[in-house]
Amino acid sequence: MLQKYAALRQAHAQLCEAAGDPFAVSFDRMLSPTEAMQGDRMVTLFGSNNYLGLTFDRDCVDAAAEAARAHGTGTTGSRIANGTYALHAALEAQVARFLGRRAAMVFTTGYQANLGALSALAGRDDDLLLDADGHASIYDGARLSAAQVTRFRHNDPDDLYRRLKLLAARPDRAAAGQQLIVVEGIYSMLGDLAPLREIAAVKRETGAWLLVDEAHSLGVLGERGRGLAELAGVEEDVDYVLGTFSKSLGSIGGFLAGNDPDFGLLRVTSRAYMFTASLPPSVVASVSRALDVLEARPGLRSALTRNAERLYGALSRLGFALGPMPSPIVSVRMPDPATASAFWNGLFGAGIYVNLALPPATPGSQSLLRTSVTAAHTASQVDRLVDAMAAIGQDLAVIPGGGIRQAAE
Repeated sequence: MLQKYAALRQAHAQLCEAAGDPFAVSFDRMLSPTEAMQGDRMVTLFGSNNYLGLTFDRDCVDAAAEAARAHGTGTTGSRIANGTYALHAALEAQVARFLGRRAAMVFTTGYQANLGALSALAGRDDDLLLDADGHASIYDGARLSAAQVTRFRHNDPDDLYRRLKLLAARPDRAAAGQQLIVVEGIYSMLGDLAPLREIAAVKRETGAWLLVDEAHSLGVLGERGRGLAELAGVEEDVDYVLGTFSKSLGSIGGFLAGNDPDFGLLRVTSRAYMFTASLPPSVVASVSRALDVLEARPGLRSALTRNAERLYGALSRLGFALGPMPSPIVSVRMPDPATASAFWNGLFGAGIYVNLALPPATPGSQSLLRTSVTAAHTASQVDRLVDAMAAIGQDLAVIPGGGIRQAAE
């Protein structure tokens, strides 16, 4: 059955020969949001999405433990069977209130949120317009729908507008068909933001609907941490907000929120919601407490922004090719997969973990070292990463030799 993956097996074997298996790294013990033990050595983590550092927040941990003791380790049922507890309903109300929406529904993972939302929202006569660099879960959700899928160039509102106009002019277009635009707040590979004001303007002019996946921007952007739509001042133009609990909120799960009066119909049309076990009570409780922390401690976002700008600025001055803007995701472009693998191996050997991202899973089939920072990183940890990047980058001729790191202040 797996012979069809022969070419992939060979490529993976070559990667493992050069650098070990970067996709099979395991940690024996987590020490904090930024440090872990692998055997007898400590590794500094610059490859997680733990943006606010809440995985070890004492209030969140205590809430999870208390819920497990009170309600058990799991629900063993889906939301439409026995898997809805008062905790789940309360979390959905809390998410909706936080986002300023009429209603919200919670999924067991962020991936399932996209599967469940897009497959249920878009029907046979509808069109899904997806950013070319959208997350795999967005495209998988689109495949599960019966809608026609149209890709537009990454972060290109003009191309989106042109494609919407072409769709509107189709002679076979169903009168009842709707167009749903799907973009992300922060894109997970290069850390760039969607031009959401311009996309919202296209949405208004064409009469389309708009869904924004705020997975990597929730808790990161906006005065209250509601994401890019809040930062861009276009929340009223966004019909559906989707996101995850596994980034800034330090746990697992996903959500969809909106103002549609018939929003509740999605609970009996979304198969990813209907046919999977619901979140364990411990997770629901920790997410609820993390939302409280997010609202009560805006200084976490300030610390995160400082660390992101410190890392981005220092690597940029060293001559690395980076993503287009500073964000918690700072991706470094490598000339080829072999160099990327060697660079990753050098960092990991120095006790620093980042993500290795290789074609075809990257925008434009680029080879990337994807680093990410958190509010919990110290300035000295960021500087240590920069020092290691400078040394390895010079050794591999990725940047000019002889440079001296000047960390951002």
